[in-house]
Amino acid sequence: METKLIRIAELAKSDPKMKFTSLVHLLNKKALVKCHLELPNKKAAGINGTTKEQYGESLEENIEDLVSRLKSKSYRPVPVRRMYIPKLNSNKKRPLGIPEHEDKIVQKGITKILNTIYENDFLDCSFGFRPNRNCHDALKILNHYIEKRAVNYVVDVDIKGFFDNVDHTWMMEFLKLRIADPNLLRIIGRFLKGGYMEEGKKYKTDNGTPQGGVISPILANVYLHYVLDLWFEKRVRKQCKGQAYIVRYADDFVCCFQYKSEAQQFFHSLKFRLKKFNLEIAEDKTKIIPFGRFAEQNANQQGRNKPATFDFLGFTHFCGKSKQG
Repeated sequence: METKLIRIAELAKSDPKMKFTSLVHLLNKKALVKCHLELPNKKAAGINGTTKEQYGESLEENIEDLVSRLKSKSYRPVPVRRMYIPKLNSNKKRPLGIPEHEDKIVQKGITKILNTIYENDFLDCSFGFRPNRNCHDALKILNHYIEKRAVNYVVDVDIKGFFDNVDHTWMMEFLKLRIADPNLLRIIGRFLKGGYMEEGKKYKTDNGTPQGGVISPILANVYLHYVLDLWFEKRVRKQCKGQAYIVRYADDFVCCFQYKSEAQQFFHSLKFRLKKFNLEIAEDKTKIIPFGRFAEQNANQQGRNKPATFDFLGFTHFCGKSKQG
């Protein structure tokens, strides 16, 4: 599979409009065994209660059975087991889906294929769940923009329940721009519609990605690549007279602007942009704040003792002076 993925990556890079018609055959026995081995040990089990260790006891037969179901198109993911985890800095709880181990194996295989194709398409402003990129890289580039570029305003945005509101129709449309293998698209569609179990009852999922699923981060990145990154790069930045930057980590992002009017214009048009794709901003957590090299000076002139702060990736950002000034 690795060799074939390298070839797919080369093709994806050489032709950004190329559609891949035959991908599902990459989910073969050898590849799926490798996916099983790469999954972390001792993780919570899905609704059937099968752990990685139990699945591995008759690994050969299990994977052969899985491959034959994939080939005959009879493979269907089991609904995920829903549980709730505490939300950072909040009394609310975040829903988390725990897929069955076998479904994690298939998701892992599909994730590898999608990563290979889309890694060439994704823009430099996106940092979440991508190879060789992490939170620290996102924070580093954001600091660079604020300290070294002409940034005077920061738009700190929070998308309301992103993972629960991804629109399935749009998601499949975006995937079809690069993938023309109906069998692979069918499996991804089944994951999206797989549903979840809570207190013994099965619930349908008409929108959202399976949060907690191995496949969710890449699907989220594909969705926001088309909804946000490309739009910001091709439309927003080109319309700005001043400088404008975006730094995104999964569904968490911050935009930097030189001029207040352009920050406000972006904030206004962002609402309409997200609405088109069935998303909305959390008004109470989204704000435009004066921020950057001159923020402290401006705050003093306006009689405020210090500029406002914002949180990004677990760090509170505030304006101060380093020893180098």
